[in-house]
Amino acid sequence: MKITDIKTHVKQIELKTPFKTALRTATHVEFVRVFVECENGFVGVGEAPATKAITGEGIEDILHSIGTVQELFLGLEAEEALEKLHDTKIGSSAKAALDIAFVHLLSLEAKKSLYDYFGTTDLTPLQTDVTISLNESAMMLHDAKKAFDDGMEILKVKVGSDVLHAVDVVRAIAKELPSAKILVDANQAWSVEDSEFFIANMFDVAIELIEQPVIASDLDGLKKITEISHILILADEAAFTLDDVKKVVVSKSADMINIKFMKCGGVSKAIEILEYARAQKVPCMLGSMLEGPYSINMALHLAFAYRDVIKYIDLDSPLLYKEMPSELDFEFSGCDISLKTNLL
Repeated sequence: MKITDIKTHVKQIELKTPFKTALRTATHVEFVRVFVECENGFVGVGEAPATKAITGEGIEDILHSIGTVQELFLGLEAEEALEKLHDTKIGSSAKAALDIAFVHLLSLEAKKSLYDYFGTTDLTPLQTDVTISLNESAMMLHDAKKAFDDGMEILKVKVGSDVLHAVDVVRAIAKELPSAKILVDANQAWSVEDSEFFIANMFDVAIELIEQPVIASDLDGLKKITEISHILILADEAAFTLDDVKKVVVSKSADMINIKFMKCGGVSKAIEILEYARAQKVPCMLGSMLEGPYSINMALHLAFAYRDVIKYIDLDSPLLYKEMPSELDFEFSGCDISLKTNLL
């Protein structure tokens, strides 16, 4: 069935509390929602949030990019549109919104639920981490304890350029919550020397991983850190595309890869990376920006389908929303995520 129209709308979801990292502060999730209509009445839905600090794309950039290419897809089958999309030169977030919508449309045309479309056989609940935003140490400890008390045992702790603060807050959280799983995300804020200092101060602290300690372009520095670290190192901003991932893996610059739709250009490109990671036996995190419910839905369906490759899930946006939206296919109970029973 041929595509007949593509429409976009800008949406916002208020957060419970401000979301702070080394790169930005946000009080709302703001995103573009795209609707791809087909001649048989099916509508595929995709989304892309403002990701200026990561991909260089704000809301207006995403809207403009989609506007410049949308006529290319009119009259095409969804599969043809998906292939043509990735020959365009628009930003990765704009591509991701359209990619998600086209894949959604393909599942509708196949008359399959998304979990059937991806061939998922195991719907046992998964777990996501929850973000502890960068703040002064006492507030971060308070937020970590509250999250843990609410059943969120996997804590992704955001840290900044002050490595002494990072050491203090991570040690404090680990001491207060010894059974919590702690992931440390520096968002490119450290130097190699900062990273070595942090690692040296964590020999008696149980940490699951350190995410993107140095600037994305410094693969040599990332590799040096990986070689000396007793803690797993996760590449995030250093690994946008499949080619980026291959460079990281072949050079052994990191132990793990963080895959995000907004970096790689959507679910179809995320699948290519996951298949490569599976073949290379490289564990992954499936992550996200602050995103809306349709992009989170698609990521969670993928997480269930590739649970053998995906060791960590960072899809906690719904846990940060002030109110849970009805569009979600999943229920969250603490860190546990399960498909809604009415969709089984």
